[in-house]
Amino acid sequence: MATYDPFRDLDRLASSLFDTRRGPRRMPMDLYRDGDHYVLSADLPGIDPGSVDIDVDGQLLTIRAERTLHSGDDVKWITREREAASFLRQLNLGQGIDTESIAANYSNGVLTVTIPVSEKARPRKVQVVAGNDAPTIRAHESSDAPQVVEQ
Repeated sequence: MATYDPFRDLDRLASSLFDTRRGPRRMPMDLYRDGDHYVLSADLPGIDPGSVDIDVDGQLLTIRAERTLHSGDDVKWITREREAASFLRQLNLGQGIDTESIAANYSNGVLTVTIPVSEKARPRKVQVVAGNDAPTIRAHESSDAPQVVEQ
């Protein structure tokens, strides 16, 4: 048997009246690097996968999602604590990201976005040439750039 608690109802009413977050909600997320790609995981429980929209504009990644609640005409609510909401998150990707190969997957209320590092930004080895095989670099006062001179 449910008991009536007037303070709980008053608390809910006050929360709904003074809630200033009427715009898009932020989604909690984790971001980490795993080898040659970044992985972003965002919590979006109760979201229809068709409402998730991911855009890349230059170096700006934007994630939008909508949660809609369904109700019939004959429904009489006992309690309704879940609300319809819009979610928005924007990230500046910076340089060194392969924006053409970004991929996303939504499973069990978690959106996972894989962001690959571009080939140019990946760590690489520089070959060291030793002995007489190495080219000599001479600077000339009249020239703006050093010139390689083979010996």
